[in-house]
Amino acid sequence: MRSRAGYFGVFTALALIFSYVETLIPIHLGAPGIKLGLANLIIVIVLYRTDWRQAFLLSVVRVILAGFLFGSLFSIIYSLAGGILSLAVMAFLSRTDRFSVVGVSMAGGVCHNIGQLIVAMIIVETYQVGYYLPVLLISGLLTGAVIGVLAGEILKRIRSIRLQ
Repeated sequence: MRSRAGYFGVFTALALIFSYVETLIPIHLGAPGIKLGLANLIIVIVLYRTDWRQAFLLSVVRVILAGFLFGSLFSIIYSLAGGILSLAVMAFLSRTDRFSVVGVSMAGGVCHNIGQLIVAMIIVETYQVGYYLPVLLISGLLTGAVIGVLAGEILKRIRSIRLQ
């Protein structure tokens, strides 16, 4: 009998490894905080293979652990805001069966950036950081598409593995 806790541990470790790898890849595209979202690959897979509750728990655990290991309190706050909004939208869209994994992931990438931008506006107490929105929307679409394609391919290959 396979253990859900065991799978959760493996997915947490994978998400943390991807979070670390992401810290090693510098991306400078005109707006601070743009990342590939590699750890979100694991979140999307868990969302599709288990349920939104497991994906939510994994997302929160990953953000907090990665923040303490590789980031700061502010990175935790920004990532939680983006991650919660992103996961809420992805969970809703994935249940409608109107969007592919790629479409759901792209929406998640965009919403992650929007969530972080909202927190930035609150923290710095100005709407001027909203000027980053076009760059963040484009980067969210592009990285979400890449993560979605990868997640779709992985989901095809692990279809026979039972996670629940």
